[in-house]
Amino acid sequence: MTVVGGARSGLAVARLLRKAGAQVFLTEQKAAAAGLEAMLDALGVRYEFGGHTVRALEADLMVVSPGVPSTIPLVVQALRTGIPVYSEIEVASWFCQAPIVAVTGTNGKTTTTSLIGHIFRQSGRRTIVAGNIGYPFSDYVLDTTPDDVVVLEVSSFQLDHVATFRPRVSVLLNLTPDHLDRYNYSFNEYAQSKFRIFANQCDQDVLVYNHDDVLIRSAAERAHQKRGLRILGFSQKEELSAGAFVREGYLVFRIDKQEEVLMHADKLALRGRHNLYNSLAAAVAARVMEVRNDVVRESLASFEGVPHRLEFVRELDGVRYINDSKATNVNAVWYALESFSCPIVLIAGGRDKGNDYTVLKPLVAEKVRALVAIGESADKLMAELGPLVPHAVKAQSMEEAIRYARLFAEPGDVVLLSPACASFDMFENYEERGDTFRRLVMSL
Repeated sequence: MTVVGGARSGLAVARLLRKAGAQVFLTEQKAAAAGLEAMLDALGVRYEFGGHTVRALEADLMVVSPGVPSTIPLVVQALRTGIPVYSEIEVASWFCQAPIVAVTGTNGKTTTTSLIGHIFRQSGRRTIVAGNIGYPFSDYVLDTTPDDVVVLEVSSFQLDHVATFRPRVSVLLNLTPDHLDRYNYSFNEYAQSKFRIFANQCDQDVLVYNHDDVLIRSAAERAHQKRGLRILGFSQKEELSAGAFVREGYLVFRIDKQEEVLMHADKLALRGRHNLYNSLAAAVAARVMEVRNDVVRESLASFEGVPHRLEFVRELDGVRYINDSKATNVNAVWYALESFSCPIVLIAGGRDKGNDYTVLKPLVAEKVRALVAIGESADKLMAELGPLVPHAVKAQSMEEAIRYARLFAEPGDVVLLSPACASFDMFENYEERGDTFRRLVMSL
């Protein structure tokens, strides 16, 4: 078996396959990280670094890491010659004994996955939270039992090569353009990838879906009509016959024709309209898995959020500094800007993924006092958003960006790192970008 990619997911699935008795060959385009070859030697995994050779095609199946595009010649050649290609999350699911709750969507995946995990843990159930959230499923799957529950954050990249992956509960939060550079700049291709999360579900399973997203709603209703898949919606706009909705500020369940008022939205730990959606989705997923209402209520009120997602760092000279490094697309930044009523100094930029900033322009014009543009997309941001704000500058580093932001910010303002872009031009990942922001802000 060949594993493509030697980062966290690739190493984890190689380790899993070796434990299962497979002969494993790992191929990686980059040079080996320090200590990695010794680790693979100890596992009994053969390997190549610095490029892919034909040796990688001598396999019964191929497993690709999420960071590996399906369009690279090695993967294309494997598919052409009939070698099955699977994602790490697909392979790990073959060994899972516990029911899976899987979460996908363009925005809110990490928050909702973490929130569902928090609810299950509060209920006393042994819970494994893994996947795109930073903990490879393969590292934990052999420890699962039927009494546990696995909560997975699943990206479109992980769904690209699933075949039998079947969650007990799938959660589809929202769909807006993202990662289009990996999908031939086609929003439809990207959406179809997301819909694979419920492709193998049957009438014993449940799809929890955003009823207010027209594209998601129509896909969910088709799955219900064609396959009998049980669907439960969540909505802020209308009362639903099955699912959860908001009535006069209260979160209300209507499941199995019974209606229950859960709690007032003011009691939720997470603020903002986007987090109301996340909380509704998490509540329905937990309720489907028979978590009591009082546990759901207490958990939604006590959850502390996740790092790098509208994370409060500190207040200095009357200015709040917020780390939203996980906002790697335009829609995530829209939600972030919408969350604040005070003037904002926005630090944005990085590696552009085919972004269209049109949807941001009204909010930027209304709320942003100053724009500090960083990274490869700085010129594009200056051209598109710079004219809409009183002050706009380019910064060569995060340190310089924070110096500019401090200069522009006034008491009562928010300095918001919300990049709308990938981090790979300046940082290893969005976590490193957010950690750097946090460290520099704390040193002011």
